[in-house]
Amino acid sequence: MGFSLRNIKGDKVIWAIVFLLSMMSFLAVYSSTGTLAYKYQGGNTEYYMLKHGLILFLGLVLMYLAHIVKYTYYSRIFQIALYIAVPLLFITLFFGLNLNEARRVLPLPFGLTFQTSDLAKITLIIYLARMLTKKQDQINDFKSAFVPIIFPVLLVTGLIFWDNLSTAALLFTTSLVLIFIGRIKFAYIASMLGIGILAAVIGIGILYSLPEGQQGRLGTWKARITDFTDKSAGDSYQIEQAKIAIATGGIVGKMPGNSTQRNFLPHPYSDFIFAIIVEEYGLVGGIIVVLLYLVLLFRAVKIVTRAPGTFGSFLVIGVAFSLVFQAMINMGVAVGLLPTTGQPLPLVSMGGTSIWFTSLAIGIILSVSKELDSKGEDKLTPVEVYE
Repeated sequence: MGFSLRNIKGDKVIWAIVFLLSMMSFLAVYSSTGTLAYKYQGGNTEYYMLKHGLILFLGLVLMYLAHIVKYTYYSRIFQIALYIAVPLLFITLFFGLNLNEARRVLPLPFGLTFQTSDLAKITLIIYLARMLTKKQDQINDFKSAFVPIIFPVLLVTGLIFWDNLSTAALLFTTSLVLIFIGRIKFAYIASMLGIGILAAVIGIGILYSLPEGQQGRLGTWKARITDFTDKSAGDSYQIEQAKIAIATGGIVGKMPGNSTQRNFLPHPYSDFIFAIIVEEYGLVGGIIVVLLYLVLLFRAVKIVTRAPGTFGSFLVIGVAFSLVFQAMINMGVAVGLLPTTGQPLPLVSMGGTSIWFTSLAIGIILSVSKELDSKGEDKLTPVEVYE
């Protein structure tokens, strides 16, 4: 405990949020993987608990290591990472594992997989933070400022789009928000939005023109939108089961481990883990989870106000908005406010690379916070970021 108090720096409220979400994740994943354990592990319910606990622990270690690195170093590190992430997205698009008609992951040793879009998300956000800082003196110039910013956004989101529409849309929206905060002309942002929509329409048109067996995720997208918009056709099975879980949770829930919908709800440990949380912990538990993410965003904004107009401020708001926006989408799907997307609940849903990259992202936020605490305020100029 003494070591922790001396060596853990940065915003203590964010550390507390991480701890609470991790505990909630550990309990919820253990409770929701019973059916999975009986199906694949001969009833060994501890298998997934231990595996997820190890992943969470490694995530916390990664977060700690990320937070002790001076945040300005990430500017250079992720500039290089962008040249790695884009080729990996190409490789995944054509040679990734085909799971549910989508190629999103690359195989790793020991039965693990690597979702390349997780690397691309954080890489693109940090790249944008770097470029917005570097181009502040000519931020209204179309050729020297806007073009170097829009091209990587369209490239990365375009590569993700074919097999993961929701992630591409989330990343594109985050990029627009960050660019708006970076003082890019609104006319340029509107043109970027128009280009993005046009590109998506062309992409969907290309999929429509292909033979039925080669249309990739198009059928899944159509089914999800139809299920969400056509109420007369009834809810999809997933949403139905999620609503049952939420409705039977009541105010205080059925208590940990007493979920019944975990046996019927597809992916209760990832995409619909929020429904299991509400079923077991009730409305109170659901509100607490929502508040934890909102407090995370509030603390990030507070950090930004102490580092106005610099790389640190763009970095923090971009990363924090991405995480909280993803969390709201996941919870919105679980309660039936949004069509099914497949987005995990950050730091809560069972996963490998998603938890690790979320941990890295929060570690970067803490790195900025730590630097500000040590200096009293951010004294870096845009030029000093690149030295």
